Order: sequence, then C-alpha cells, then structure tokens
Amino acid sequence: MRAVCTKLDRTLEVRDLPTPTTPAPGHLLVAIDACAINHGDKTFLRMAPMSLGQRGNDVWGASGAGHVIAVGEGVPETYAGKQVAVYRSLRPTTEAVGLWCERAHVHHLCCLVLPDQVRARDYCGSLVNVITAAAFLRQAADEGHAGIVVTAGNSATGNALAALARRRDVPVIHLVRSASAREALGRLGMAHVLALDDGDFERDFAALAQGLRATAVFDGLGGGIVGRLAPIVPENATFYFYGFLDGGTPMSMPTFQFMAKNLTMKRFSNFQATTVWDPLILGETLADLRECIDDPLFRTRIGQAFPFEDIEAAMRFEAVPGAKAVLVSHG
Repeated sequence: MRAVCTKLDRTLEVRDLPTPTTPAPGHLLVAIDACAINHGDKTFLRMAPMSLGQRGNDVWGASGAGHVIAVGEGVPETYAGKQVAVYRSLRPTTEAVGLWCERAHVHHLCCLVLPDQVRARDYCGSLVNVITAAAFLRQAADEGHAGIVVTAGNSATGNALAALARRRDVPVIHLVRSASAREALGRLGMAHVLALDDGDFERDFAALAQGLRATAVFDGLGGGIVGRLAPIVPENATFYFYGFLDGGTPMSMPTFQFMAKNLTMKRFSNFQATTVWDPLILGETLADLRECIDDPLFRTRIGQAFPFEDIEAAMRFEAVPGAKAVLVSHG
C-alpha cells in the first residue's frame, strides 16, 4: 500500500509498504478514504533539531476517515462494515499503523462510527476536534465552571464545542477577530459571539461573561489574548491552554490581576483528561457522539484535497481559518 512516512529528519516521503491483512485483538482494519492535515502535524514536524527516531513503520497521521473492512477479536460488532472517523492518538498501541496510508490498523477506541448517510471524507479531521470539545466540557463541569469562553471562536474545535454545549445547555462565548467572522457564526446559530476588533469589546465581554458565569477560558490562541482578557474575566476564572496559534506573541499582565481575581492558568490536554484516559468513559463518549455527529458543525472544513504523492504541496497549503488540507487515497 502507499503511505506517507516520516524520515529521521522529520521530512516526509511516500513509500510502498506491506498492506495489513489481519487485525490484532481489539483493533480494526480501516480502508482510508481521506486524512486531514492538522495544525499539530505541521507544528510537530517543524520542531527541530530533535529527531523522531525509529518508530515502527513510520506512517504519519492522527486524523482520518474510511470504512472498516475487518475487526479483531473482542471488537464490538457495531464497527463491522461501518464508516468511521479516526483519531489514532486516542488509544495508541504498538500494533497501530498511522493514518496517512491506504489501509490503517488502529484500536477500535480510536474510532467513531459514522451514520450511513454521511460522506466519510467530511469527517476526516473531525474526531480530534470533537473529542477535545467533549473532554473539555466534562473537565470544566467537574471543576465547577458554569459557562465557557472560547478564544478561537471560529475554529473547528470551537464549532465542535458549540454543538456539544448546545446539547448540554452550557452557555458559550465565542471570540473572533472580526465583525465578518462574528456574523458568520451568528448565521450558524451561535448566540454569544464577540469580535475582538469591536471598540466596545472590553465592556461587552465583561458584562456578558459575568452574566453567564463564564469562568472557563478555553484558549487555543495564546499570546496577547490572555493579557487582554485577564482584567475583564470574572473572579475565579481559569485559563485552559490547549493551542498556540498566536504563541509567538509574548503574554504580559500584572501579577496583581491574578492575585486580586484569584485567576488560574493551566494546560488542557486530551490525554490527561478523564474522557480519554479512562477506556470506559471514552467508549461511552464515542457512543454518545455517534448520536449527534451528523450535526453540520462537526464536519471537517476541507480546503483542498491532495493525493499522497503531493504531500509537499499539501503541507504548504494554507486555507481560510478552520479549513484543512486533506490527503485522499483515491479520487
């Protein structure tokens, strides 16, 4: 089979590899239709000078979608023959094969069964965003927060969080960069959207966050947004950092603000969240998400599709915010 693999220097190349034919216990064989290139893929592969070292067959890729062609011992029959969205990092195993290939081999708890009527390709980057949103909503509730602030309000993860929060009746404030982005989210039915370039942003945000008790700040930007929000978030707010789209910009604020308002800063990681590390809860979450995954807000926004052989062009591709380049194994 064709596969996109990493070399020791973190560059990528297309190779011909043996095609997996028999799934290990607990695993699936998935004929891959499409794989999303996430921001994290580009970031990690640019990290230097650290080498990746030898990692099995070196097939890259964490996000994809396709259909199940074989199930291993112990896998629920609900997976057999179904379309699935895949996030390989949910349950890494030594037997797993990365997703940027024609046939992946993954643990079944990396897969969300898709409805028969949807196109698998439209969910090739979705599960990473959906599971991130689900895990964060659970953690925020467990830690006593009633409302959420999403700094990357029009991102794919922001959309996923909006869809799940709506089902759970959790208020969310989406922050976007411009009035046009605010209007776009309004058309998608999001009730509380504020534009960072609005002259009254600070006043409006402070009042809305206080009224909604939005004390959990889900930050995918980093950089200057933290210093801007710190003076106007409610008391006892927590900044949860999960991304760094603006990570190159220094963060600055007086220590007094954190002391006076009892603010907290911490990292949010899927892999440290109860939703992911507890296999029972992960299985329950995947089953619950199956009931709502056809919500349009969960779909992967495809900027452009590329064959495996055009991996260099795919990695260079820059789309509108939230849209992704995807690799396709055919057509």
